[in-house]
Amino acid sequence: MDRYLIAIGGGSLQEKSTLKIDAFIADLAKKRAGDKRAVGVFIGTASHDSMPYFNTFRKTYTAEFNIKADCVLSVYGEMNDEKIKTKFEKADLIYIGGGDTLFMLDWWKQKGILNYLFDAYDRGVIIAGLSAGAICWFDKMYTDSEFFNKTTEYSIHSGLGILQGICCPHYDERATEFDKEFLNCGINLGYAIEANSAVVFKNGNYSSALTCGGNSYRIENVNGEAVKTLLNYPADIRL
Repeated sequence: MDRYLIAIGGGSLQEKSTLKIDAFIADLAKKRAGDKRAVGVFIGTASHDSMPYFNTFRKTYTAEFNIKADCVLSVYGEMNDEKIKTKFEKADLIYIGGGDTLFMLDWWKQKGILNYLFDAYDRGVIIAGLSAGAICWFDKMYTDSEFFNKTTEYSIHSGLGILQGICCPHYDERATEFDKEFLNCGINLGYAIEANSAVVFKNGNYSSALTCGGNSYRIENVNGEAVKTLLNYPADIRL
């Protein structure tokens, strides 16, 4: 079964600024579910399990696309390990929200959630994420962390290594700083994703770009120069 990761650079579920990207994701989840109603599980660890964030996810994916919405709550101990495991097993889609990336990864490691995520990905569960939920899958990620660093300054950290290269979210706001950091990060490949745009990876490889107004770029270090290629060409899926 094919494995999909959809990395969304930013945007607002609440304001529906990524709605056509969400429609693409929902369609993949429905195809995976087949004859049964698709189940979408929201993981809000990066926002410390914000229930308003989950409710926004539910309003979008249930009201707009008829996806049955559920969530994993781990930060405050509401759910035991067996209940969390069951939710992953029933999911056709896992959507990971934005927030504090380093806190999220540290918490997943502490609670064993990473094992459930990797297993879901290997089983072909559709994985989508915005900002923190997008960049965590790469070798390196450009992020901030108020929890660990007490600052909103962006810097480079190690990701989960499922996808090659480094990823920068909110590139429309971070282009100047990231381009400089990229040339010194020791990795020659990156993806820079603006708000309201996304990059689709199929079986670990770049597949297509999606846009609701933003752009996505492949960026390479060529002889010490950051060379960018716009991914939203007409040959890609343009929404």
